Amino acid sequence: MKGTEINTKVIAEAAVTVALGTVLSYIKVFWLPYGGSLTLGSMVPLVLFSLRHGPALGVFTGAVHGMVQLALEPYILNPAQVLLDYPLPFACIGLAGFFRKAPLIGVAVGSAGRFLCHWVSGIIFWYMYTPEGMTPLLYSTLYNGSYMAGEFIVSSIIMYLLLKRGILSIKV
Repeated sequence: MKGTEINTKVIAEAAVTVALGTVLSYIKVFWLPYGGSLTLGSMVPLVLFSLRHGPALGVFTGAVHGMVQLALEPYILNPAQVLLDYPLPFACIGLAGFFRKAPLIGVAVGSAGRFLCHWVSGIIFWYMYTPEGMTPLLYSTLYNGSYMAGEFIVSSIIMYLLLKRGILSIKV
């Protein structure tokens, strides 16, 4: 990976990132019956790691986090759905690494990528839960948007506070 130095320290930081994101994913403000929940900033460690180490390592670490989520709280319909609901959406959070100079835009891009994966999965694989009189497209938008909008807001507030207080230092 060009421009990325992978050493023991970075590997350890990635492991701590996945662990912290996993712990935070269990602090749920609300959760939905078929998966998805509003947590207390579980995306923030992945965003921070991506901002510090770039998108390549961020995407990889996000995918690992997604696989941990799959192992701990699986909702499995078929293999393609597993990809769209676990490693790919969390890997998208790593796209925040492209926005080191604008971390809040990174949160938005990572959140949007994660939402898009869950949204597509909802349309293709979870359509059978669509209430009568509603299209799968609208149902997936409302279902996944209900928790992803909250995740974006919570993560943005935490990142803003870290930046404002000077706690967060990102080498650009």
